[in-house]
Order: sequence, then structure tokens, then C-alpha cells
Amino acid sequence: MLIVDDHPIVRDGLRGVFDGEPGFEVVGEAADGVQALARSAESGPDVVLMDLRMPTMGGVDAIRRLRVEQPAVRVLVLTTYDTESDVLPAIEAGATGYLLKDAPREDLIRAVRAAAAGQPVLAPTVAQRLMTRVQAPPAAAAPATDALTERELEVLRLVAAGTTNRETARSLFISEATVKTHLLHAYAKLGVRDRAAAVSEAYKRGLLT
Repeated sequence: MLIVDDHPIVRDGLRGVFDGEPGFEVVGEAADGVQALARSAESGPDVVLMDLRMPTMGGVDAIRRLRVEQPAVRVLVLTTYDTESDVLPAIEAGATGYLLKDAPREDLIRAVRAAAAGQPVLAPTVAQRLMTRVQAPPAAAAPATDALTERELEVLRLVAAGTTNRETARSLFISEATVKTHLLHAYAKLGVRDRAAAVSEAYKRGLLT
């Protein structure tokens, strides 16, 4: 097993967990993803215990490279973070498992054994996040934007610039009531309910720059 973490005290603690444990041998340590790739190529571990947030090269990039360069190596992520922005990239990159650093010693040992056998291992909170994401209903399709008229876009541009309805009406030589009508039509087509949301959605869709 190769231990990868940018904190020496963490690496020492993990080595202490596995030293003397039957069936385990720590073949090396690394402080970042670049070192992990080199040490893994040199020692040929069955499992890499990988932290995620490290200098030089983070865990996700290292996992992605290992998957291509050393596909036989299993990677078990061991990190403090269980946010979706951490979990999903690591799993998609090819991690066999994802565990948190507050896991009990016995759970960590079992997880490494399982990873070595190619069995997926997930911390309970991580599994719950993935389940929630998978079970979430698909987002509703966005309303078509080509239905917005040029006048509606003109109104949105002025609203985005911070003008009031009265100022917008004066700039376009139309009545305030007509401005409100254009805004209501734009809201409906963009699937929003107010001025701020309309401007935000228009920027997201590239209608405003």
C-alpha cells in the first residue's frame, strides 16, 4: 500500500495503523499527486490511500493519471471532505472507494482490504449524497429562448443596467405599462418570477453580455 497525504503527521498515523497488521505492507509514502505517481510506478502497490486536496497535484488529477498509466492499482480516497464537489470528481476519475478521515481504525482496514479486491467502498455520508443525486428528478427543460422578441431583450438590457421601469419606458419611447408587459412576457419565457432572476437567467443563457 502507498500512503499519499501532504501532512507528515497524517502519513505517520496511517503507517502506524497498518504496520504489523497481517496482510498489509506500506511500500511508500508521497506528499502530493506527482510523488504518488512516481512512487506508485516504483513500488507497484495494490492500493493507494489517496488524499484529495494537496499542493502541486491534487488527488483527483493523480487518480485520473493512475487509471491510465497504472490501471491495476486501486485507489481508496481518504479525506476530510465529503461535499459533492469533492466526491463526484474523485469517483468519476476512477477511485475504487471514498472514506473520511474520521472513520474508525477497523473500518479503514476493512476498506483497504475491500479496495484491494476491487470492491467499492463508500463512507455512509458519501453513499447518501450519491443516492440523493441519483434519485433526484431530472431538471425541467428550460423554456425556449428564441421566443424572446428584440424589444423584450432591449427591456432586459436596460433592467440589467439598473434602470427603473419609468427610465426604461423613457429610453424606449414606450409607456410604463408596456414595459411591464414586456417584462411579464420575458419572465414567462425564461421561467422566472422577478427582474433579478430574469437578468440572471438571461446572462446564463448568453442573451445578455
